[in-house]
Amino acid sequence: MNVFVLCTGRSGSTTFYRACSHITNYTAGHELRTSEIGEARLAYPPDHIEVDNRLSWLLGRLDQTYGDRAFYVHLTRAERPTARSFDRRWASRYSIIRAYAEGILRRKDQTEALCRDMVRTVNANIEHFIAAKSRTLTIRIEEARERFPEFWEAVGAEGPLEDALREFDVRHNPSPSRASRAFARLRWRVLSPFR
Repeated sequence: MNVFVLCTGRSGSTTFYRACSHITNYTAGHELRTSEIGEARLAYPPDHIEVDNRLSWLLGRLDQTYGDRAFYVHLTRAERPTARSFDRRWASRYSIIRAYAEGILRRKDQTEALCRDMVRTVNANIEHFIAAKSRTLTIRIEEARERFPEFWEAVGAEGPLEDALREFDVRHNPSPSRASRAFARLRWRVLSPFR
């Protein structure tokens, strides 16, 4: 069985992946096939747990490939801190929030309101997708340490559960500080005409 952890991003996906990496009867990956296209994009090995926020933009193809044969986790985080975390990532070259704002909404402003809009949009898409699936679990990252054993049991995981739970005590992949965000925005404004 394959397991897909769907989320907005900035919601503890790296931490969830690190916890899953302690499972011995599944392989686990975080954004392993993001640069692939076509069938290769979703060609995960059997008994694999994939944690990838970009899969939330490929739900139709995910359904065509895996349908109801997979187990789906909707990993969430409170909206405000998620949006604030995205708001500190505008200058990143491969920023999903910039792709959403500029590519989908065709806007040049960089506001926390746009970040909240993307978080709501992605969560709504995931909720709609998993509503038709028989094996799902929604976990808030704020409660993940307590809820992870439920996930562990649901997917029949084996291995050192205590080691996996310790991953939730570590802060993985934090966004840059507000000061570095301000510098990055200024840098983006200065350099963007030359890109």
